[in-house]
Parts: sequence; structure tokens; C-alpha cells
Amino acid sequence: MVRDTNRHFKFDWITIILFFLLVGFGYLNILSASHTGNDISYFDLTQPFGKQLIFIFLTFGLIVLLLAIDAKFYERFSSIIYIIAMLSLVGLFVFGKNVNGATSWYAIGGMTLQPSEFAKMATALAVAKYVSDLNTNIKSFKDQIQIFIIIIIPAILVLLQNDTGSTLVYASFFFVLYREGLPKFYLAIGVALILISILSLKFGAIITSIMAFIFLLAFHFLSKKKIRIFESILIFIAAIAISFGVKFFYQSILQPHQKDRISLWLRLEKDPAKLEKMKQTFAYNLNESEKAISSGGVTGRGFMKGERTTGKFVPEQHTDYIFSTVGEEWGFLGSSFVVIIFVLLLLRILHLAELQKSQFSRVYGYGVASIIFIHFFINIGMVMGIIPTIGIPLPLFSYGGSGLWAFTILIFIFIKLDSNRINEW
Repeated sequence: MVRDTNRHFKFDWITIILFFLLVGFGYLNILSASHTGNDISYFDLTQPFGKQLIFIFLTFGLIVLLLAIDAKFYERFSSIIYIIAMLSLVGLFVFGKNVNGATSWYAIGGMTLQPSEFAKMATALAVAKYVSDLNTNIKSFKDQIQIFIIIIIPAILVLLQNDTGSTLVYASFFFVLYREGLPKFYLAIGVALILISILSLKFGAIITSIMAFIFLLAFHFLSKKKIRIFESILIFIAAIAISFGVKFFYQSILQPHQKDRISLWLRLEKDPAKLEKMKQTFAYNLNESEKAISSGGVTGRGFMKGERTTGKFVPEQHTDYIFSTVGEEWGFLGSSFVVIIFVLLLLRILHLAELQKSQFSRVYGYGVASIIFIHFFINIGMVMGIIPTIGIPLPLFSYGGSGLWAFTILIFIFIKLDSNRINEW
């Protein structure tokens, strides 16, 4: 009987410890970024740090519930969980609350709930369920289309709510599918599309088309794997179409603020006066974030001693720009610590995913790692100005109950699935 009881507590404690390290350190930075005076009441629910502390306390109960549920439940009911998540996204168009231009929240009493955060977990379960089905062949075009539909449905629903950041997260599932045997040409198409788009905006459609022609010519003569002339012509025509299409989309479809963000990122704007105006308007957050990070130096200014953080120079710093608080108050060493913890968490999840005995658990594990990686990469890249400004939180770190609970569910479902592997006799 003792043996039977102990088997239920064999969870991967390394992952759990890394999880709480990020949540705890994240709370300290939320406290620093959102407090308004020397006398701090930690349970002041009018302040973000007070609300976040309540969210963290409730997270413990959520974790107990997730680990108490039988592991087979998540696979058996993954389709129903996915359908409920999609219905919650559809319901936003009728009952949703608009915040900062995005209709992504339900107002429940004095709180708000963002279903798009939970939809990522539901999609990860649905993708794992479909890919692991005995009748699914990921190399079959028909099955590929059905998998893409599972991913595209929530992506479109989130995009229609004007939440571009959360939409981009769904691209992370291509890492999962690639691991499971998705043909390499999909990856090649994705990389080529991104590269041609950037080159078209930076150098123009004509120069990009010439570069594509030179590349195809070099590839034809230097590569061992030859491309037929007809295929080369089709690829070249597609490159030209994409080049001019991207230019048209940028100039005629995108909103002015979206064009300005891309222009600033790719250094397209050369007028010093306009650049300075950009830094004082839509790029103000980014500009102040970069100043805060650079002011931290190697060791930082100290907890709650960051001048730009305490002075509220970065608006809403406790949300998407929370990493700038780390950079200013904890410096390069503290920032490196956060990055290392995230990398260790990702590597640990990937390691456990490879150990899974069931394909469902492995695919879901890769889904968890991919979602966290995209959030982590985009958020830190955005805060440091490496990639365009995209509204996306830092997992387990940024303020918000929906984000914290969604990532908790995402991770601890996998911990439960992994414990099922450990506890199998």
C-alpha cells in the first residue's frame, strides 16, 4: 500500500523548481515595477503586485488539482477541451471586453480573463491527440491539412481580436510537427518567406528578385541535389510575387503604427527628425526600456533602486516590458540568470519529452517547450529592440492571472503526463 501511495508523488521536481524560481523572481520584479511608495501593503488589491500575489497563491491549488487528475484524462478529453477553448474565443465577439484596442478579455466581477492564453494549451493537446492517432500519417497531405486547420482556427480567432502577438505563438507548432516528421520543404518555405519579406522591405522588390535569381543559379550549379529548370522558374516567379506582394502589403494594407514599428526595426527611416518623433510616440516604451536595461550595467542598481523603474519611465512595465526591470535592477548578471533559468526549463522539458513512452505525451511536451520558447524569444527580443514591438508577455514572469494560470496548466499537465511514464510498472 505504501508503494502504491508513493508512486503518485514521483514528479519531475527539477521542472517544478525551475517553474517556481521564475514565478518567484517574476513577482519580485512586478513588485518593484508597480509599487508606488515606501509603505507597501503586499495584499493591496488596487496594485498589480497585490493582485499577482493572490494569483500565485491560487496557483498552488490549481497545481494540486492538475496533478490529482488522472493522466489519461488529458488525452481522452483533449478534443472536448479544444472545442470549449474555441467556443470561449468565439464568445469574445459577443461578450468580450475591449482593452487597449484588443477584444481579448471577459470581465468577471472586478477581474478579467483572457481565453486566448488557455487556447494555446488546448491547441497543444489537440495537436498531440491528432498526431498520435493511429490513423494519422504526418507525411500524408490530407492529414497535414487537418493538423494545419487545428492550428489555424485559434490563430484566426485571436487575430480577429486584434491580438497579433498571441497569433504568432501558433507558428511554434511547426517545430512540433517538424520533430514528428513533417517534410522539410515546409520549413524551407517558411524560412524563405521570412527572408524574402525582410529583404524586400530593406532593399526593394527588384533587388530582392535579382538576389533570388543569383541564389537559384548558384544552388543549381553548386548543390549536389539538382533542381529542374521548370522548378527553378516556378520558384523564381514565386519569389518575385512574394517580393512585390510584401511591398504592397506593407505600403497599402498595414496600419501607420504597424509600418512605423517595422520601419524602426529595419532602420528604413533615415530622417533624424522623424526618428526622434518615433521615439517620443509609439516607440516610447521601447526607447525607455532600452535605457533602463543599459543603465543596469553588470550588477544592476539594486532591488527597488532602479531610477527608471521607480520613476515609471516605462509605461505598464510590470506587463510585457518586465524584463527591463530585471536589466536595470539586477544588471547583466540578473538578466543572464533569468535567461539561463528559461533555457534550463526548455531543455528539461525537451529532455523529458524524448523520454516519453507515448507519442501523445512526447508531442504535447514539444508543444509546451515550443510555446514557452516563442514567448520567451519574442518578449526578450522585443524589450531589447532586436525584433519589432509585439505585445506578448514573458511566461511566468509578466503580470497577469490568465497568463500565469495558462502557463501553469500547460506545464503541469506535462508534468502529470511525465509522472505517468515514471509510475508505469
